[in-house]
Amino acid sequence: MILRLNSLAAAVAVLLASAALGASAQERRVPASPAELRLSYAPVAQRAAPAVVNVYAAKTVTARNPLFDDPIFRRFFGMPGGPGGGEQTQRSLGSGVLVDAGGLVVTNNHVIEGADQVKVSLADKREFEAEIVLKDARSDLAVLRLKAPSERFPALEFADSDALEVGDVVLAIGNPFAVGQTVTHGIVSAVARTQVGITDYQFFIQTDAAINPGNSGGALVDLGGRLVGINTAIFSRSGGSQGIGFAIPANMVKVVVASAKSGGSTVKRPWLGARLQAVTPEIADSLGLKRPTGALVASISAGSPAARAGLKTSDLIVAVDGQAIEDPNAFDYRFATKSLGSNARLGVVRAGKELAVNVPLETLPDTPHDELVIGSNSPFQGSKVSNLSPALADDLRLDPDTQGVVILDVTNGSAAQRLGFQRGDLVLSVNNTKIAKTRDLERVSAQQSRVWRITILRGGQQMSVELRG
Repeated sequence: MILRLNSLAAAVAVLLASAALGASAQERRVPASPAELRLSYAPVAQRAAPAVVNVYAAKTVTARNPLFDDPIFRRFFGMPGGPGGGEQTQRSLGSGVLVDAGGLVVTNNHVIEGADQVKVSLADKREFEAEIVLKDARSDLAVLRLKAPSERFPALEFADSDALEVGDVVLAIGNPFAVGQTVTHGIVSAVARTQVGITDYQFFIQTDAAINPGNSGGALVDLGGRLVGINTAIFSRSGGSQGIGFAIPANMVKVVVASAKSGGSTVKRPWLGARLQAVTPEIADSLGLKRPTGALVASISAGSPAARAGLKTSDLIVAVDGQAIEDPNAFDYRFATKSLGSNARLGVVRAGKELAVNVPLETLPDTPHDELVIGSNSPFQGSKVSNLSPALADDLRLDPDTQGVVILDVTNGSAAQRLGFQRGDLVLSVNNTKIAKTRDLERVSAQQSRVWRITILRGGQQMSVELRG
């Protein structure tokens, strides 16, 4: 069972470079004497303390009244459904890593998801309100900015997470089970874990450093005191640490932070424009491969970077800029962490021959969304909707070729929330009227109706419902 780590609390571990080791690459060797076994991590931990923060998030939710499910009760109060219950405040405590002296903090997206208010507490007990600069559900990362423009804060330096090797010593700092700041150490027990199922970009550092609920958003650091990953989940049958923890690699964190620093509200990543599939043992046999490896091109979008670069269906991608690709998840991570504006050199096997394909690193095309909030007395009252563009579809984890009107958000206590509409719902039709643009939905929602027949697409499944007022 994979568990995210913010169930109780999480203080963040941020370690600054120690005087002895500095920023140089750590030397890999076994202890040469008993004296070396008495060496301590204390200097690194002490230097890290000023950059350790706690992230407090609060959100207001509406408690649904169970009587609302009774159709007679609903009819008495009329559409959109009568009272849904009172408001409650939910609070969560997580961790964050200061990565910029100006007050940028990285944390897990699931720590602050849906928050109306966010506060950050420093090691010296000072508290600052924070604004959410960027949320990236696909990587489970978020960037906050402390509301203290005149302050300068200690910040953690990024390491090259690709340089990590199995057996390297790492430290994790957090607030497990809310007992207080705790430092644990262990080794990197695996790299490039791609079958974990936590985020869209499945490419994790695995460590046996003790990580428990409360460490979410905390830092994983090397012995140079540099950030190598953000702790995000554990594998556990009991809910406690069993020596298998997962961290988002620092190279992915860099991409998210760079987007935040550039002023973007979303992360800009390269777009390949091809659907990839894993290589099974049967496919490997048919291709004459010694073992199942690589990412097989299943289809290519017309006009995409992949199409313009000459990539073809049935091509097998085995490397990105010289880095081996074991499966589609590994490709997604390698490609997503490349810098926009340049090219990526893909190692490809085509009909048994090896060749290189240069793919331009471009973002998905974006078009005007015509966003609006439905205010009319209808099931969609309080929903924020938008026309889909390829970029928005990708951000919502939809096929980039999908078109139509999607729900971006629902207001707390609104009819749309009480009826269960969610971010990412694609509205297909209302009362037998096809919804192609946001203005279509606005017009249909403004019409008075005693019966609402609604069809949406959610998670790849088409759902139809009939509501009576």
